[in-house]
Amino acid sequence: MASVYFLYSFVLTLGLVITLPWWLLQMLRLGKYRAGLWERLGMVPARVRLGADAPEAALPVAWIHAVSVGEALAVAPLVKELRGRGWRVVVSTTTHTGQKLARQKFGEQNVFYFPLDLPFCIHPYLRALKPRLVAMAETELWPNFLRLARESGARVAVVNARISDRSLPRYLRFRALLEKVMAPVELFLAQSDLDAERLRQMGAPASRVECLGNLKFDAAPPAENPAVEQLGAQLRKTGAPVIVAGSTVDGEEEYILQAFRMVLLEHPSATLVLAPRHRERFKEVAEILRERRANFVRRSEAASAEADLKGKILLLDTLGELAAIYRYADVAFVGGSLVPKGGHNILEPAYFSKAILTGEYTANFRAILHCFEEARAVVRCTPKNLGLTLLLLLREAHEREGLGERAHQVLLAQQGASRRTAERLLRMTEEA
Repeated sequence: MASVYFLYSFVLTLGLVITLPWWLLQMLRLGKYRAGLWERLGMVPARVRLGADAPEAALPVAWIHAVSVGEALAVAPLVKELRGRGWRVVVSTTTHTGQKLARQKFGEQNVFYFPLDLPFCIHPYLRALKPRLVAMAETELWPNFLRLARESGARVAVVNARISDRSLPRYLRFRALLEKVMAPVELFLAQSDLDAERLRQMGAPASRVECLGNLKFDAAPPAENPAVEQLGAQLRKTGAPVIVAGSTVDGEEEYILQAFRMVLLEHPSATLVLAPRHRERFKEVAEILRERRANFVRRSEAASAEADLKGKILLLDTLGELAAIYRYADVAFVGGSLVPKGGHNILEPAYFSKAILTGEYTANFRAILHCFEEARAVVRCTPKNLGLTLLLLLREAHEREGLGERAHQVLLAQQGASRRTAERLLRMTEEA
């Protein structure tokens, strides 16, 4: 087995060396991957190292890895639960946006970039933090990290585990190897019974797999934001319908624009808030709107309370505001679902009891969608009927409000996974 890890490390190192020009180009052109470079290479930041006299220095340490924004939001209630039980919790992320959010939520002294999966990058963190518990959010299976964390004495778990339809065939193809990679993981806590069954199919021992629910249902609603409240006042001032299309991806904006044109025929003063999923696409989407001669204004240029939004598209080219802006929607469309991208989380508009639309491609949030569909709390649509569906919901206030209320009730009914997960993880740390 040692030879397998050596070969894996050699191939990973060789791949990094070969692709180094590409990484450098990304850093120079887009500024990507530059942030946290030294942390990824194993340099533990001084802010994370606590002095002996620090209040948290004597506490046991739990290290939670949350890849990006979605995972960081999902584990936030779990972090709170563990801290409330006397643990210091540190959080690593992979993406820059995830890092920014995590530092805001958990404190800079508790957040850092996840090291590359090479021993010389991982060892410094294990020596500095000495974690008693390591938890990987969703399905992050890094062979060297899992092995070295377990060898350091930490108890290792995967929390909120999810196996997508697209990933499962690939995992099953390498089941024999995956069994060895997963061996250091002592506990797999799945989002759903289907995810639990898929983990067992992949080679996780049945005795180590449990289903405790989805942490994402416990995420807190967005905090109050004066800038968003000002925007909300602008939107309400029009007295016309507000449609929020959030987390859109490449190929969806055209369909949404067509649908909004239909809405404008009946509601000339309506406003569409269009929020691309990735900041790299802000400029691209603005160009699409210009080419289609759409009447739009960029959020970054519309801070004034006097900005006129009647009959316009507001391009949300800022970060961290979408979740709170759902509060002001009459209808919320959640993107990544009109094209085969797997969909995005529909829970944010559910916090505010909003009528939620989504497309047909929702494999990434299959279990969440199932709960909402069972309660008739979400409407699926296609690119062809999106406009008509929006118009029907805007005409029928009773149906629209009922959809939103049922969505909120589903959210409340499914909460509690964070508490159950924290209790199970701590029980594991106490087991011989």
